[in-house]
Amino acid sequence: MRKPVSSRRARTLEESENVDRWLVSYADFVTLLFAFFVVMYAISSVNEGKYRVLSDTLVAAFKIPPKSNEPIQIGKPLEETSTEQKVIGVPKPIRVEQPKVEDQKVKMARIADRVRSSLSPLIDKNFIKVTHTKLWVEIEINTSILYSSGSAELEIEAFTPLKKLATVLKDLPNHIDVEGHTDNLPIRNRIFPSNWELSASRAASVVHLFEKQGIAPNRLAAIGFGQFRPIGNNNTVKGRRKNRRVKVVILADKNSRRVNAIEKTAVAPVTAPDATSSTGTTP
Repeated sequence: MRKPVSSRRARTLEESENVDRWLVSYADFVTLLFAFFVVMYAISSVNEGKYRVLSDTLVAAFKIPPKSNEPIQIGKPLEETSTEQKVIGVPKPIRVEQPKVEDQKVKMARIADRVRSSLSPLIDKNFIKVTHTKLWVEIEINTSILYSSGSAELEIEAFTPLKKLATVLKDLPNHIDVEGHTDNLPIRNRIFPSNWELSASRAASVVHLFEKQGIAPNRLAAIGFGQFRPIGNNNTVKGRRKNRRVKVVILADKNSRRVNAIEKTAVAPVTAPDATSSTGTTP
């Protein structure tokens, strides 16, 4: 009777120690994975006929000769897009129109005439000079009516002409550069270590007045050139008087004056300080 009991115990022990059942799950997984890749391959097969038709259509579209050597026409536009181009969806060329130079020149001339009419008494006395080109209008003001010697604070007499000028400029859309210039007599004090600071401060004082008179500040720029843009001989009293000036420049385009200034700097002579004057104050 003891033998059957021991036999059952041995059979039960063998069944509990069987660890190879994972092979069944692994075989099922491999079978499913194989089926998955078969399906993916079947889906990814390419229809060669449709692919060839699409390829031939694209090649034919790009082989059509262009109607012009330039993709973008400036000035006179190209002829209307042909029916063939419309069919394949080629867009019309972009038309870029440039402003007429003559119109721009007329605008600058009209602005110059308005300024001359507003400041005619001072122009007649040679305190103010107005010139213009197709790119800008220059209003050159002698500093003798604006500042006292060595100062950047506007004199009382300067407010009337500058306010008249501001009235003309306020309604214009143009950008405005205010340039300060000095002679070559050196200035050295606590406020102005050199003519650079003096010329820039004088230009800034005019800009502040224009802003108070209603001119938008984003249209204004204050520039100090010191003694390095002379128009007269710094070796003479008359020449130095001409060099001490403030320019108000009304620009047709905000970049036109700056490009021209760079070109002028490359060729303009720089006048050295007067050897006989080691000290002094710029008037």
